[in-house]
Amino acid sequence: MDVTPDLIAFAEELAAVARVETLERWASSVAADDKGTGLYDPVTDADREAERAMRDLITSRYPDHGVTGEEWPDQAASGPYSWSLDPVDGTRSFICQLPNWVTLAGLLHSEQAVLGLIDAPCLNELYIGHGSEAWLITGRSRTRIRTSDCTDIADARLSTTDPFLFKDGSEDAFEALRRSVRVTRYGHDGYAYARVAAGSLDLVIEAGLKPHDYNVLVPVIRGAGGVIGDWGGGEDFTDGKIIAAATRELYEEAVRAFEAFA
Repeated sequence: MDVTPDLIAFAEELAAVARVETLERWASSVAADDKGTGLYDPVTDADREAERAMRDLITSRYPDHGVTGEEWPDQAASGPYSWSLDPVDGTRSFICQLPNWVTLAGLLHSEQAVLGLIDAPCLNELYIGHGSEAWLITGRSRTRIRTSDCTDIADARLSTTDPFLFKDGSEDAFEALRRSVRVTRYGHDGYAYARVAAGSLDLVIEAGLKPHDYNVLVPVIRGAGGVIGDWGGGEDFTDGKIIAAATRELYEEAVRAFEAFA
C-alpha cells in the first residue's frame, strides 16, 4: 500500500514530541530503574514519558489506530493501522550519556510494516523509510539515502549491539564472521540499521529483538535498497533473529553462516 504524505508528516511529529521528553533528561543523566528481567534491563522516565507523549498524539489524531510499545499496554485498533513504538532504543547508551540511542516509530497496515522512522535526537538525524524510498532529514535538509554496494563479507563493515547476546553456538558463528569482515563496531542498537540504510555500515546481525525493535527497521532498510530477513533466509522475525544487509549477496553470505541456528 502507498503511505500518504500525511502519515509521513505525522511520523515526524511523533519524533518531535518524543524529543521533548528525551533530550533534556538525557542531558541531565536521568536515573534508571531495572525492569528485573534477569539481565540488567534499564528503563527511565524518558522511556515512559516519550512513549506516553507519542501515544497521546496518536490517540488524538488517529483514534482508530492501534498502538503497541515497549513501556505501556497495547491499545487495540479499530481499523487496519497500528503503530509500533520504542521511545528509547539503546537505553544503556542513554544512561551513559552516549549520543547514539534512537527513538523508533513504525506504522503497520494489516500487520505489515509499511513505514519506519529512526530518530537520533542527539545527532539531529531522522531516518524515514517506506516503499522503495528512504530519507535522512537533518533540520530542513532532506537527503535520499541508499545502502552501499558491498557484496563480499571480506569488505563488509559489520555491527551488532552486543556479541554476548549470541547463544547456543551462534556466538561461534558470529566470531568466525567477525574475523572475516573488514571492521566490526558494537553498541549502536537501532542506530546501526540507520547507518546500513545510509551506506556507512554494510551488515547488522542481531538476536533477541522484539517487535517494537524490528517493525520499524524493515521499511527503512528495504526503502534504502537493502535486505532484511531472518537467520534462515526468510522473513519470520518472531524469534528476533535479524540480518540486515546492504545487498542480497551479502545477506545470503551471512545467512550461510547462521542458518544452522535459525
